[in-house]
Amino acid sequence: MVVALQLCGLLIVGAVLLQAGVAVMTDVGHAFRRRQLDRRRLAAFSAQTDVLMQRAEVSRDRAKLTWSGKRKFRVVRRRIENRAKDICSFYLEPHDGGALPPFQPGQFLTFEINLPDHPVPIVRCYSLSDSPLVRDRYRVSIRRMGPPPKASPDVPAGISSSYFHDSLREGDILDVRAPAGGFCLDTASERPAVLIAGGIGLTPVLSMFKWLADSGSRRTAWFFLAVRNGNDIALRDEIEEAASKNRQQFHTVTLYSDPTEQCIEGKDFDCKGFVSIDVLKRYLVSSNYEFYICGPPPMEATVKALLGWGVPESDVHFEAFGPGSVKKVQKPETEVAGAGCRVELTRSGRSLTWTKEIGTLLELAEANGIRINSGCRAGNCGTCITAVKQGNVSYLVKPASAPAPGSALLCIAHPIGDLVLDA
Repeated sequence: MVVALQLCGLLIVGAVLLQAGVAVMTDVGHAFRRRQLDRRRLAAFSAQTDVLMQRAEVSRDRAKLTWSGKRKFRVVRRRIENRAKDICSFYLEPHDGGALPPFQPGQFLTFEINLPDHPVPIVRCYSLSDSPLVRDRYRVSIRRMGPPPKASPDVPAGISSSYFHDSLREGDILDVRAPAGGFCLDTASERPAVLIAGGIGLTPVLSMFKWLADSGSRRTAWFFLAVRNGNDIALRDEIEEAASKNRQQFHTVTLYSDPTEQCIEGKDFDCKGFVSIDVLKRYLVSSNYEFYICGPPPMEATVKALLGWGVPESDVHFEAFGPGSVKKVQKPETEVAGAGCRVELTRSGRSLTWTKEIGTLLELAEANGIRINSGCRAGNCGTCITAVKQGNVSYLVKPASAPAPGSALLCIAHPIGDLVLDA
């Protein structure tokens, strides 16, 4: 009887101790999880602080190191980037040996090119194709542009691209303006991004992708590249290198519109065709992305399809390359330009009549023998900026950088009523 009572007491004590132990272990578990959560919060806060400090440093350096007007740059390296040999990268270092301002992923450089048989310099814009975190030099990758399709035999190839490919050598000096442009990746955003490039539209989009990789971004990113075939594709090794830095978050899709017999689907490219909304829906789980698109004017169809898919217009960023892009990607004008507007050019002492069929204000001036300095003819470089003395203009496309009040970019502008220009 006594032994039984002792055993019963031991069992009761054991149960109490076990319950206490469980409570202690539970408390320890809660404390451990809280500590883990605190550590994760601290790590996230620390990472966010680092990003903010880095962003502030970049902004400070950009303001401190940027330049106005032209700056001399030396070509330190040339490199052919594709099997067709029509895309060449040019690596540029400042001739004065000074530091370079950081640029935003997606921006371009503006070149002023002096050619012997041209009375005035040619101005052209080319996108920066390398990571913005490379701070000791700049790089542009330029495709040699042939004559327009179906052009007559006497129409020459692209003047500036031919100059870069045929005449420019390592050690040569170029006049360059500071990085500019509004087609830029939102580096402050943490939302997933879709980067879409067609042909040489690869260059600004690759810069965006490389920034995501080199900055250690944890954003999900899809990179869609559409080219004709394996002869055309350029900088593929850099695309793969960037993607390899975060295989869980970074994804690439390559499309060939006209693959050769040597191009193997599933190995050299992922699917045949162009970047369409059906292709995007095949790979993306939803439309909840920020979209950055650069390519030839027909890629505007992708923009329209994305809007039809329910993507907000504020999440779709599009840049069409080349002067031919202006008329083909025009947006509906909020104000209708009047027919038969009078445009007075005070410096030239001319009064002209503008109609919509004529085109832009720059084209109006040129059609009447009035020379106005211009470059990209797409609202990017700012060369054609002109003071507006009286009246207002509307734009066919959104300018890369909004001109100051009282000024207009004539290469993409229409008048709204009668207009007086300081030209």
